[in-house]
Amino acid sequence: DKIVKKGKTMKFHTKYLWVHTKNIHDYINITRDVEQALYESGINDGMILVSAMHITAGIYVNDAESGLIQDIEKWLEDVAPFNINYKHHQTGETNGDAHLKSLVIGHEIIVPVTDGRLDFGTWQQIYYAEFDGQRDKRILIKVMGE
Repeated sequence: DKIVKKGKTMKFHTKYLWVHTKNIHDYINITRDVEQALYESGINDGMILVSAMHITAGIYVNDAESGLIQDIEKWLEDVAPFNINYKHHQTGETNGDAHLKSLVIGHEIIVPVTDGRLDFGTWQQIYYAEFDGQRDKRILIKVMGE
């Protein structure tokens, strides 16, 4: 897709990633997948939207350090613990905590692109956070720019 404005061409590239985690909770570094989508797009300057397309998952940017991931998992469990008494569970599901964890993490991020690269700080990486896994889920990567 392309949009032309004032002599410049804005390009768009869409890619979907599919994940199927072995665990109910999981944290997957998807930075390389996002970089691959950027490369495929041919965009040199712009931005990338990365969005979890499910209401029990999230996307975040942080350090790729296993201790930090364990800290995030514990913190999220403290903030939104599993609780069989959630009103949501009256619908027949038991994933109310997954919905709440997703709200805390957020379901999407935007990353700047400069000179054909993700414009990150030194340690920044993109993570997909799964809170109700063991089934197929999608991630949207939308690259926009010129």
